[in-house]
Amino acid sequence: MNKTFWCNCLSMERKFRFKPLVRKYSKMTGDLKVLTEDKQQSGTSYKAGLRQANNFGKDVHVVDMRSDTITRPSPEMRRAMAEAEVGDDVYAEDPTVLKLQKRVTEITGMEDSLFVSSGTMGNLIAVLAHCWERGSEIIIGDLSHIIKYEQGGASQFGGICLRTVKNKDDGTFDIEEMLSKVRDPVDIHNPITRLICIENTHNVCGGRVLPLEWIDQVVAVSTQRNIPVHVDGARLMNAAVHLNVPPSRLLRGCASVSICLSKGLGAPVGSVLSGSKTFIQRALRLRKSLGGGMRQVGILAAAGLLAVNNMVDRLADDHLHAKMIGEAINSMNSENMQVDMSALESNILMVETKRPLTPEDVAARLSQITEKESEELREKIVVRCFGMTRTRMRITTHADLSRQDIEAAIRKLKYIIAEYDSVS
Repeated sequence: MNKTFWCNCLSMERKFRFKPLVRKYSKMTGDLKVLTEDKQQSGTSYKAGLRQANNFGKDVHVVDMRSDTITRPSPEMRRAMAEAEVGDDVYAEDPTVLKLQKRVTEITGMEDSLFVSSGTMGNLIAVLAHCWERGSEIIIGDLSHIIKYEQGGASQFGGICLRTVKNKDDGTFDIEEMLSKVRDPVDIHNPITRLICIENTHNVCGGRVLPLEWIDQVVAVSTQRNIPVHVDGARLMNAAVHLNVPPSRLLRGCASVSICLSKGLGAPVGSVLSGSKTFIQRALRLRKSLGGGMRQVGILAAAGLLAVNNMVDRLADDHLHAKMIGEAINSMNSENMQVDMSALESNILMVETKRPLTPEDVAARLSQITEKESEELREKIVVRCFGMTRTRMRITTHADLSRQDIEAAIRKLKYIIAEYDSVS
């Protein structure tokens, strides 16, 4: 072992908190001077990543895979926005918004649609519209986006109870458990179960695509009890591409869906909520009360219209890129990092880390460049991602990533995996 190796161990201990594995070597090195001084910020947890400035030099190849929400409008999309025909959407007079809503209605197979500012607003409006009376209750997976990342908005604004069932690894939940949570409406002590929510694809579970058979079962038992089903379909198009079925097939029997335009579809802003005409009339009132009534918003709807017409088929590229990364990680046969390829179904890749190495350790190292690394790789690569759970790091592929970006990310990942394995 040479001096450079031991110095690299010391550097890893200082930067990545990988102490249990590194310290047993560093004790042997005495007071060696660390050769390189890292000047990049090391916090790449989700919150730190949001705060962190993109202050990398021009000679650094930055591959940002924190989320598919970071995509920027393409030149074609910017032209469509600039040339959009507009009107006052509060008066339902914006022709581009009307075109977008009509197109999404066709895609979902529902009766009507409404353009809203975000997926969180779409889900909130949907829950409020279905649970028109205070004291209502919804049944929802405990790892759902509505539960984890939307501030309990249904409770804040609607006085609605959120009753959870345990999500399985594939994003589904046990239907018998769901049924056990349905309240007896005759019992005056109970809130009334008004809605069941599912999420497709499932973000926290790793972009999992809900099985068609399971969706059909949920809809069937819910219909028997006269309880509607809302779909958080932020990435519904990814599910449709994976299963090679129309989006409407994923929504058969469901009462409503919120589809995000600004994730894999690449638009800068917005979601579309779809359902029955009565549902959308309620949603329209709720959107106004939440401050979501926008005026000449066809400028944004134009990007959404292009997204749903032109950006769906290319989602297959994102899925392929995620598989390339997963296969590259597994090709290292590392004990420290692995990917369950059987669970990789869309554009979200979960990298399992073996403790004491943590997802935050790995994400921090991916955002840094050492002197030794740049010499050996002959390039400077930063990969941006974050820890999703105590043992999982999330990597998300999207429209702004080229094949060259993916290959660069793979080189960086392989390098740091070898680095960790050398001291384990």
